[in-house]
Amino acid sequence: MIAKLKGLIDSLGEDWAVIDVGGVGYLVFCSGRTLGRLGAGEVAEVMVETHVREDHIHLYGFIDAFERDWFKLLTTVQGVGAKVALGLLSVLSPDELVHAVAAADKAAVTQAPGVGPKLATRILSELKDKVGTIALAVVPGGQPAGAGMEAAGGALSDAASALVNLGYQPSQALGAVSRAAGRLGEEADVEALIRGGLSELAPVDARGSA
Repeated sequence: MIAKLKGLIDSLGEDWAVIDVGGVGYLVFCSGRTLGRLGAGEVAEVMVETHVREDHIHLYGFIDAFERDWFKLLTTVQGVGAKVALGLLSVLSPDELVHAVAAADKAAVTQAPGVGPKLATRILSELKDKVGTIALAVVPGGQPAGAGMEAAGGALSDAASALVNLGYQPSQALGAVSRAAGRLGEEADVEALIRGGLSELAPVDARGSA
């Protein structure tokens, strides 16, 4: 099983790259995001997900582990194959996918080729409780762990982590902070996002204590 390739980029296509590793050319299917980071004649390293079928072996390459994790997560959704997953990762970065799922943003997801309203609804529904795990990998004590958290970094993720530390579920915290970010704008700092996230959650808390 191939997990990573490092070699010379021999050639590039619309959705693929050929990576020369010691004289052997590996055909690797990639998202537009990953292909944009590769250059013909340059040395590159990609994370690889290997799919073995009766009639073929396909390699899918990713510029980082976070994108690979999202590919694996997306393909767990019924109706999302490798091609659709790469299409989603071509139009939305992993960080944008985190925000789209947390905010149930169907319009963002339907930007991808092959994703209509029905499939978008299924993606958002099936991943809403999983997105917190991949974006906010939290170990006991509330400390972030893993490459996923680093890739999703920034004020939004830091604020969501703070809400997780207060006892909220990761998907619940990320959704609240994402909605707050939409109201407050890109310049909002961590403290403002925490306050905004708590404000988003307050009505739910009030109903629960009534």
